[in-house]
Amino acid sequence: MLDVVHSYPDDKSQLYPLLHTELLALVEGVPQPIPNLANASALLWQGLENINWAGFYLMDDGRLLLGPFQGKPACVYIPAGKGVCGNAVKENRSLRVDDVHEFPGHIACDAASSSEIVIPIHDRDRIVGVLDIDSPLPARFDSEDQEGLEGIVRINEIAQQRVEKIADVLTVGESKPARIIKIDRPNRKVLVSYKKLEEEQSRREIESMKKIGVKEHKISIGGLIQEELSRKKV
Repeated sequence: MLDVVHSYPDDKSQLYPLLHTELLALVEGVPQPIPNLANASALLWQGLENINWAGFYLMDDGRLLLGPFQGKPACVYIPAGKGVCGNAVKENRSLRVDDVHEFPGHIACDAASSSEIVIPIHDRDRIVGVLDIDSPLPARFDSEDQEGLEGIVRINEIAQQRVEKIADVLTVGESKPARIIKIDRPNRKVLVSYKKLEEEQSRREIESMKKIGVKEHKISIGGLIQEELSRKKV
């Protein structure tokens, strides 16, 4: 079992790289989403101060369904476009709310919550869920928290990228890179795997981030991820 730090730094520039490094170790070799999200919520619950809920909601038939979390019992269903979580899905962006009681349509699962941050989770271009963290303190979350938590989400996205149905990602006539895994010369056939190539690419990306985190502890993995995503959009 991985030994995680039980005393975390107060300085966020040190805290989030440490959380990223620990999460990378937890998700390595685990493509199944539920254990990764469960460990991520436990890690955040342990590492972040002044929070009263940390967990995930997953998209299910157009609405958000309660997933792994730490904290008090929570709302099971949240419609898209409702509350902070639903609006983060609708607007497809991270939302920081300094005072949830002033947020139109706020869903009060825990009356003790005063501020909230929600980060969408993507599978390629599709939103598959959100990371949701509440605090009893107003204005608990700032841009540094957002960057660090977006890094947490991105690590989970990379770990969970896998092809369930070929038809979801391939169409007839489309060109796609793939890994050659077998050549059948007698029957003049070549066996290729698109999924295998994606798994290898995801594994390399995780290893790259781990090396960066170990090499220079002050570098924010979340910041590097955002920089890479911005570069790809250009």
